[in-house]
Amino acid sequence: MTPELALKHIWTLAGCDPTALRSVTLTGADPGLPSVYRVGSLASASIAATGLAAADYQRLRTGHRQHVTVEMRRALASFRSERYLRVDDGPPPALRDPVMGFYETRDGRWIQLHTNFAHHLRGVLQILGCENDPVAVAAAIRNWDGATLDQTLADAGLCAALIRTPDEWAALDQAKAIASLPLFEIERIGDAPAEPPRERGADRPLAGVRVLDLSRIIAGPVAGRALAQHGADVLMINGPHLPNIAPLVIDNGRGKRSALADLRDAAGREVLRGLAADADVFLQAYRPGALAARGFGPEELARVRPGIVYVSVSAYGHEGPWAQRRGFDSLVQSASGIAFTERQAAGYRRWELACARLARANGPVAAIVRADCRWLASARRHARRCARLPCDSGVGVRTRARRAAG
Repeated sequence: MTPELALKHIWTLAGCDPTALRSVTLTGADPGLPSVYRVGSLASASIAATGLAAADYQRLRTGHRQHVTVEMRRALASFRSERYLRVDDGPPPALRDPVMGFYETRDGRWIQLHTNFAHHLRGVLQILGCENDPVAVAAAIRNWDGATLDQTLADAGLCAALIRTPDEWAALDQAKAIASLPLFEIERIGDAPAEPPRERGADRPLAGVRVLDLSRIIAGPVAGRALAQHGADVLMINGPHLPNIAPLVIDNGRGKRSALADLRDAAGREVLRGLAADADVFLQAYRPGALAARGFGPEELARVRPGIVYVSVSAYGHEGPWAQRRGFDSLVQSASGIAFTERQAAGYRRWELACARLARANGPVAAIVRADCRWLASARRHARRCARLPCDSGVGVRTRARRAAG
């Protein structure tokens, strides 16, 4: 799939004006990175869709259409922006915990551990019964069969993934549950009056659009960052008790403001409810149903703020037996066969992911910006967008954007 075809696919399924595609120029060709996947095409198409959507919204404000140009190497640099991050002209804080990585199991399988959060690391060490040292962890894992350890860690609410082949992934009930999901689904769940842009004639396309960003790490924060880059007023909300990863906060927090709200108590929930009443977009990347249990599901927020765009990002999708499984983008790549395929192509020399941010290619950025441009302009749609990699794997981080409107 070329960048042009990927972009056309996204744009057409979104029901957008096909003539707008004439205002896009994409340069460069795969392989943009040493990968068997079309990462460059994915990067270019995702960023082009975002830019084109923002330009389309600006056209609604001003009557003028801009031309969008995306060069593949620059798009790939954006996909891997954490690799180029500098803090005070020096390297940023460490991105990964030393234990995080790939380990061979007793039965010759491999498993990836994600231990960047301290409580995840503690949980893994407790189950393995070993010291906080990669060598000790490797020795302990060699006492486990891969599938058993994978399920044990998942049942404990920890973050890991057994390395599977594409065929092994396709045979899982989870893969079957999401295999038939289209790239976008649009449905109506409520009514809201049409809303004109808040700031007509503004220099930046999304100026005046208010976004609450309740997400951490990569997929959700990158989507919020894209909205901020196009002028949206993005407020990042985190719990005072929740951990984060400093270099990713620095890289993905650009253009955002930040605040703390503890949703475990009534006062914190009331603060967030008040902010939501004046928001246009509510972005959250917790497991499906987690925020709804606190009173912040899409239906509840649609009553608080009719017309709000509610966006959810989760690792394994909103359907299927793994919907509640904790995960991150790299774990999805390991579970779904991407990591296996990359290692196979490299001659089984190493475990390496072509891009640690394939979540960007799955559509969160394009879906959110497109939702904003389409729904805030017409206020006539409620949408659910389930995006996946438009490449050979057919899998990826899942995104759903909801709009409470007629």
